[in-house]
Amino acid sequence: MTPAPQQMPHAEGVSDEEFRAAMARLAAGVVLVTAHDAEESARGEDVGMTATAFMSVSLEPPLVLISVRTDSRMDELLTRQDLWAVSLLTDAQHKTAGRFAMKARLSDRLLFKELPHRHGAATGAPLVDDALAAIECRTEQRVAAGDHTLVIGRVLATHLTQGEGGPLTYFQGRYRSLR
Repeated sequence: MTPAPQQMPHAEGVSDEEFRAAMARLAAGVVLVTAHDAEESARGEDVGMTATAFMSVSLEPPLVLISVRTDSRMDELLTRQDLWAVSLLTDAQHKTAGRFAMKARLSDRLLFKELPHRHGAATGAPLVDDALAAIECRTEQRVAAGDHTLVIGRVLATHLTQGEGGPLTYFQGRYRSLR
């Protein structure tokens, strides 16, 4: 009788802790992903989440990608509607990033009440005032990837703002500045 193979936490034997420790050594830009949920109430509700998994995918056509946790509020919203935006945060906006990243956080309504923003003409999604830039998108494709969904969006509009300072980055479990 052949003994049963040992269960490995991942296919190649990498534990969650080892994977997190390795990925913590990769500096990433910090963005606020936003959308307007018109179905939430009579006036609708703005929804946002902090993300570090954001990247440019293509210039022709202009495409970007975000990664959202499967079954999160943002994932659920982006299955119902295809318009969203990303604001590239400055190093002075680390408190905003932290508030939208907290798991047991205030309601989105309260978070947006405290956040200077306007709504994009192309998407209706909140765009953070004084961010380095904002990008409005329409979902082109959704790809299931482990416990996340990769959302590929066509860029509908870009907004370069007067945000001062450098980009907000995330490295070794902390928000950081390049300055």
